[in-house]
Amino acid sequence: MAAAKRAAAPVAVSTSPGIADLLAAKEMVIVCGSGGVGKTTIAASLAAEAVVHVGGRVLVLTVDPARRLANALGLQSFGNAETRIPLDAFRSAGVRPRGELWAAMLDTKAGWDELIVRHAPDAETRDTVLANPLYQNITGRFVQSHDYIAMERLHEIHATGLYDLVIIDTPPSRNALDILDAPGRMMEFFGSRLLRWLTVPYRSRFFTAASKPFYQVADRVLGSRFLQDIAEFFVLFQTMEHGFVERAREVERLLSDPRTSFLVVSTLEAAPAHEAAFLATALRDRQLPLGGIVINRSMPAVLREPAVAKAAAKLHKAAQSGPLTDQLGELISADPAMVRGVLTEVADRFHDIAMVAAREAERRSELERLAPFTVTAPSLEHDIHDLRALLELGDHLWS
Repeated sequence: MAAAKRAAAPVAVSTSPGIADLLAAKEMVIVCGSGGVGKTTIAASLAAEAVVHVGGRVLVLTVDPARRLANALGLQSFGNAETRIPLDAFRSAGVRPRGELWAAMLDTKAGWDELIVRHAPDAETRDTVLANPLYQNITGRFVQSHDYIAMERLHEIHATGLYDLVIIDTPPSRNALDILDAPGRMMEFFGSRLLRWLTVPYRSRFFTAASKPFYQVADRVLGSRFLQDIAEFFVLFQTMEHGFVERAREVERLLSDPRTSFLVVSTLEAAPAHEAAFLATALRDRQLPLGGIVINRSMPAVLREPAVAKAAAKLHKAAQSGPLTDQLGELISADPAMVRGVLTEVADRFHDIAMVAAREAERRSELERLAPFTVTAPSLEHDIHDLRALLELGDHLWS
């Protein structure tokens, strides 16, 4: 039904695969990449663009609680529950959307609470786990829990059928594969030696008696009932094994579904570009659907042109003579000597800038070989603080 609604809305025609085709054809787009490359902004921008050009109900699920993003979407704030972006925000941006834009923030604690409520075998187990003093601390560090909850929320939202397109901004991870491995790690944990070691003492009277001296020593070192509290918690947690494992399998199936696509975001700096190439290759090796790569904040291609280098050399020479700096100084009401210093510095630094641009071009070529398409998000001259700026960025991606 969702696909039919999207097909009914007119979409810009493209001669080659790109962002427009991806957002029109898919139900889920997972935006991933290393931290600090602009995933959150890109995800929000794509969601806004989809609402304007494609239509339907679009949800962007972000991990960034920053007020700057909330303000850009026309909200004071937003949380774990989906919130609709007001039409006034689009009117202020000078556009008329074809559909509805919704936003939610990934809340790890609320996500775990919902999982416990869903998978607990009975009300007593549910309440005992939620009230356990170790619960918040353990789940906050549990097998990359932020990544797992992101995938869990994606599955949960998709299962409701409320949205035609869901765009998820994945958590920043040191390893880009964490988001893909999270469901499998959850299944591995329930069969792990660690879980058996933690829970066997409370499933065997003989083992409990034999290990009592050890627990007494541990209590004196770590605090009263420290290990017992942990073991009791995991005994309760283990009662939910079937629900967690089955859900993790469903999430893995969802990641490889043809209606899902991954979009890798990267800058052309060395470390993020290397991570993006690694992730794109891993997606291909795992037969997961890589839609494309977004290259964010790249330097203009014009910096690599020989004519520009010649212009920089001429600028350096002209800056040393009087007429140019005198005229510019008069035009901008500045001391000609200061103008000469600025122009000389700019011209001298151009070689370094051109070298960086050349290295970026090499990394771009490497990334272009790994994905069906690449698209560039330029560095805007202003910060993104409202929906108009998000759509301005989205227009570059869309076209």
